[in-house]
Amino acid sequence: MSENTAAGPCCGTAQAAERAGACCDPQARADAVAEGASCCGPADATAQPAGGTATRPHPVVVIGAGPVGLAAAAHLHERGLPFVVLEAGDAAGASVRQWGHVALFSPWRYNIDAAARRLLDAAGWAAPDDEALPTGAELVEQYLQPLAKLPAIAPHLRLGARVVAMSRAGADRVRTAGRADLPFVVRLADGTELLAAAVVDASGTWRTPSPLGADGLPAHGEADAAGLVEHALPDVLGAARDAHAGRHTVVVGSGHSAANTLLDLARLAETAPGTRITWAVRGGSVQRAFGGEGADELPARGALGSGLRALVETGRVTLVQGFGVHTVRRTGGGVELAAADGRTLTADRVVAATGFRPDHGIATELRLDLDPVLGCTRTLAGVIDPNEHSCGTVPPHGHRELSHPEPHYYAVGMKSYGRAPTFLMATGYEQVRSVAAALAGDLAAADDVQLDLPETGVCSATLGAENTARELAARFRVTPDVPVRLAAATVALLPAAASTGDAVRAAAEQIGLDPETALRMAEAPSVTGLISLTPAAGGGCCS
Repeated sequence: MSENTAAGPCCGTAQAAERAGACCDPQARADAVAEGASCCGPADATAQPAGGTATRPHPVVVIGAGPVGLAAAAHLHERGLPFVVLEAGDAAGASVRQWGHVALFSPWRYNIDAAARRLLDAAGWAAPDDEALPTGAELVEQYLQPLAKLPAIAPHLRLGARVVAMSRAGADRVRTAGRADLPFVVRLADGTELLAAAVVDASGTWRTPSPLGADGLPAHGEADAAGLVEHALPDVLGAARDAHAGRHTVVVGSGHSAANTLLDLARLAETAPGTRITWAVRGGSVQRAFGGEGADELPARGALGSGLRALVETGRVTLVQGFGVHTVRRTGGGVELAAADGRTLTADRVVAATGFRPDHGIATELRLDLDPVLGCTRTLAGVIDPNEHSCGTVPPHGHRELSHPEPHYYAVGMKSYGRAPTFLMATGYEQVRSVAAALAGDLAAADDVQLDLPETGVCSATLGAENTARELAARFRVTPDVPVRLAAATVALLPAAASTGDAVRAAAEQIGLDPETALRMAEAPSVTGLISLTPAAGGGCCS
């Protein structure tokens, strides 16, 4: 059989069949039909306005079955567009499970996509409390897993499908003529190739953490010491407890993921004698991590920064400033970090909470226009620059800001922000709503991008503290101001107190609260949202 002919082709030659979306090979035809295509014509989808992908027979390939990837699937389903979701892990939300012990900043109402909620509600889903703050594990178990199992999504979800490369079928990055009319070819690690009308890359950045090196490069010797260097958000109170209890850990980084680990290590040290904690930061100041404290207009948010400062001022955490890691060396059973100025730190373990970065390696044969600083689209860079914007001040943006010179390719979600740490799930949900509308040819809906992100709202420690205060107030039958006042008084007394318990008792007497009630309140798992700097999922300020 020649390349141009096939026994009993559906639509003439193989090339003609390809152009028509037909599949001469019986198994390939069966696969195409399962994905919503017909043998000799376009996908069996509702007619769409001109400009979308409805005239193309191939599905939209969504990379990643995390929150934003599954939201994209839900919107594509509502638009009647065929799709396939490719997940590298063994289950939906595989990366989220890696930080399942971490509480999100934002409550459930910001973490559930609108189209996904409509699908779940129609299936009789028991929705969680909109105002509760989920952990990563709860996000997976109560939302992502039920969503992935729905009939609208499950048949189109492929697990263990890691994408390693993309291009246009039969054309490299240089070819221009007819490029937009060619389908994408998406290659998987096992050699399988899929043709796609569009690609929505929601693979995130969890698998590509930034290195320890102060200049953005891996520190010398970092790879050789990999067994002693952990990346952000290890579960030091759970699965990783034995690796840190009674040992010396150096945490490198000044973001919220670093703060999360420092605070958990401090809790570990209260029950595991010999646990030592060092906090190494590249800059000469950690004031940004401490926040406004007493000068903050919102007392609860100020109390959070004060709690982090208290760890340093009481000596429970040793702060080393201006320490840019240059070299990592193994020292017997431990590890030594050396700075460019010659200073060294020796410890048993190192936590590299130095952030994450996008990996665009799978798209090198596509025409991307990336900002040289952040690694996102140039258009988006100006509105998400972390030097100028926090989570809540990023303006709404959609398919136009996410577009590349390669038509119908979009990186969305955390990956869309490049190295900016200010991403919110709610932002990602609006991104994929806009992209799905654009792929369907409904540009009016695609351009109608709306996002309600109050400046002191979903991404700030304030919201986490306010929700925690309401939760504790309901549990202990007090007014919501009582947990906040207890937290503020406790962190003020910590430097002079013999223990955290003594500080809580003294604070309770100060505000007129029963000491035993105060101690039970302080032992609640969610109380760190008031007394210390609660981190965001994935190491950014947002979730």
